[in-house]
Amino acid sequence: MLWQYALVFLGALLFDIAPFPFAPAFTIMVFLQILFHLNVWLVIITGVIGSVLGRYILLLYTPFLAKKYLNELKNQDIEFLGEKMKENKWKGQMFVLAYSLLPLPTTPLFLGAGISKIKIKFIIPAFMIGKFISDSIVLNVGKYATENSQSIIDNALTWKSFASLALGFILLFCLFFINWRTLIQTKKLEFNFKILN
Repeated sequence: MLWQYALVFLGALLFDIAPFPFAPAFTIMVFLQILFHLNVWLVIITGVIGSVLGRYILLLYTPFLAKKYLNELKNQDIEFLGEKMKENKWKGQMFVLAYSLLPLPTTPLFLGAGISKIKIKFIIPAFMIGKFISDSIVLNVGKYATENSQSIIDNALTWKSFASLALGFILLFCLFFINWRTLIQTKKLEFNFKILN
């Protein structure tokens, strides 16, 4: 029985370590909970720990990816965005909490935080609280829907899953191609598509 919870941990870790919008970690958690009839609260705790560790690792290696693949101007632009977020720590943490409560991919948030070198203690606690709350809701709904597991599997590729993936790519587009310094300082929307070295 312990190996199934290890799968939950590993699945959540791998889903949230990826530097691109991927299926939310709760999808693997719900799937494994239904498949193995696991205790919901142990799945939530194990999955959230795996998810937080995955995002932590993503924060650690994102600056290296950014330095290698993004040009200096884009790195400075995203770092400026991070500095704005750090100016009011409580507002920044409330933003992270609210964002992680929503059914939005958190990959763009963590890529931005990693590139702008936001301290881990500034983003992880708020993310962990939001992740625990949102995953608790989703997994308890998933437990309720256990009788309909075949229907859930059959409907995994719905317009909602595609919309979530598309929104993740739109958020990444905004993070990388909007000139944030110009937008915040002059209130002018400006795009820069020359971001690679």
